[in-house]
Order: sequence, then structure tokens, then C-alpha cells
Amino acid sequence: MQYLDELKAKIKEKLPDLDVVIGWEQGFDPLRATPLFMRTEEDVDKLTWGPLCVHNLSTYLTGLKGKKVGIVVKGCDSRSIIELLQEKLLVREDLTIFGLPCEGVISTKKVARTIGTLDYIEKVDVTPKSITVTADGATKELSLADVGADKCTRCEFHSALVSDVFIGDSTPTEIDDPYQDVLDFEEKPREERMDFWLAQMDRCVRCYACRNACPMCVCRDHCVAQSRDPHWLSQDDSVQNKWFFQMIHTMHLAGRCTECGECERSCPVGIPLLLLRRKMNKEIKNTFDYQAGTKIDAKPPLMAFKVEEDNINERGW
Repeated sequence: MQYLDELKAKIKEKLPDLDVVIGWEQGFDPLRATPLFMRTEEDVDKLTWGPLCVHNLSTYLTGLKGKKVGIVVKGCDSRSIIELLQEKLLVREDLTIFGLPCEGVISTKKVARTIGTLDYIEKVDVTPKSITVTADGATKELSLADVGADKCTRCEFHSALVSDVFIGDSTPTEIDDPYQDVLDFEEKPREERMDFWLAQMDRCVRCYACRNACPMCVCRDHCVAQSRDPHWLSQDDSVQNKWFFQMIHTMHLAGRCTECGECERSCPVGIPLLLLRRKMNKEIKNTFDYQAGTKIDAKPPLMAFKVEEDNINERGW
């Protein structure tokens, strides 16, 4: 795979000064990559890179605070690191960031819909434009454009925005309107939008995978969803409780969500959670002209105070 040999060499060069380097290796079948924690050169030899490397590895960083950590990042992953640094949840000197240009990652859910199953994946071949999957004795070639994650079609930052070692060429991206999906949804009548979300919440199993996979959800050990003092939410399996949790989750990510899509990817029932996060990001962008995780020296707007906000006319109300 492109850049992989050079990436391995750079990691081996830095490894003696680090406690661990986080990357990806092949998972339990050829289609799925899984996080890899490298402590020896033999571990580094297991490293893989490409469109199967879907996880945002920055989720692990706050749990490794105090250690010298190396991490391999895509563009969206690097945005999460920047946001965590801005919030002083990480120490920059403790991190060694290996950045690469990303051409997009796959959606295993789309692959499953296309080939009919994710059971018995026997072989996967990846090219720059396609993946060929052999499952249960049948082989099918899939275009990466058809099975790519939706977030990648809207991504403005395919290359890592912060790195100590960057491998490859930075990839500029031009998109017409990153929030067109939100605008389209806003065109629907209010009742239709509410009915949509209540139907989605009815499918929620309250597993909290969306919270656990989110790199910005750093308070999961004392989350309001499971707190008993104060007791914000009951364990009642009601649509209202589920909707309440997701609204709290969305508001806690206001001005912080880097749109890595881990919440939606990890959801076992396929709720389109990123639409909620992107709605909030659109409002933050319009009101404060701020995009989470894009400028390391910026101040997140909800962590700052201005007497007179440029786009909020409080005195005119």
C-alpha cells in the first residue's frame, strides 16, 4: 500500500523514545482493520494503511495521558487532536503525530448492503479506485466511490492538519457546500423532522457506543446518562429518554465535534447521528465563524467570552 513502508520506517525510528504508537492492523477478517498498539518493531511490522483504516485513533489519547504516545492520523483524526489540545486535554510535547493524506475510508455497512453479508469474508484486494471482496465463495468488485463513508464526500481536510512526520503529498479538497445535507433536511416541515428523529430514537438500544467512540466525550466515566447524583436520566427504555440523551450529547459537542463520524459508524442500529452534530456545527460556523479542530491556536467559541459577539445582536432584542 502507498506510503506504508515509509511510514513503518519512520515509526521504527521514533519508537525508542515513545511508550506506544497507535495505528491499525488487520482485524478478525480481511475487510476490517482494528487499532494496533505498537511497542516493538515486530508490532510495527503488523501495521496497515488504506481505506479500511476507519477508526479515529485519537479516541485513545486522553486515556494515555502522561505517556509519550505516537499516533497515525488521517485528516479528520488530526482535527480531533487539535481540538483536544485547544481544550488542554492533551500535552503537545507528549505526542508524536504521523500524518498521511487520506483518499477516504469505506463504510462496512455499505459493503454489507452491496454484497448481502459480512459473514465469511475470505479475501479483500484494494486498489486506488476499488475493493474486490470475496465472501462466502463469491467475488465482487466494488467502487470506492460507491462504498465510501458519506463523511468523506464532505471532508475539507483530507490531509493531517498537525503532524511531526508527514508522509506523502498534502491533498487539497474543494467541495461546494459542506452542509448541504443539513440544509436539505431543514427544508422539511417541522413535524416531519420531529417524526423522523422520534422514529430513529425508537430504534436506539442505549448502548452508548456513540459516546464511547467519540474522541471528544472525555467524561464518559461520569456521564449524565448514567449519573445517579444528580439523576438526570432514568434507565426507562423510552423514546423521550433516548432523545434527551442525544440532545445532551449534541449540545456537549457544540463547537467541538470534528465530524469524524465515529458516533454514526459505531451505532449498531445505524442511526444517522452525524446529522445532529453537523446541524450544530453549521450554527456554530454561521454564528462564530469557527470550525472545530482546524486551527491549533484558535479558541473554541464556547470556551471564550466576548461582551459583544459579532453575529449576536443582543441589544437589539
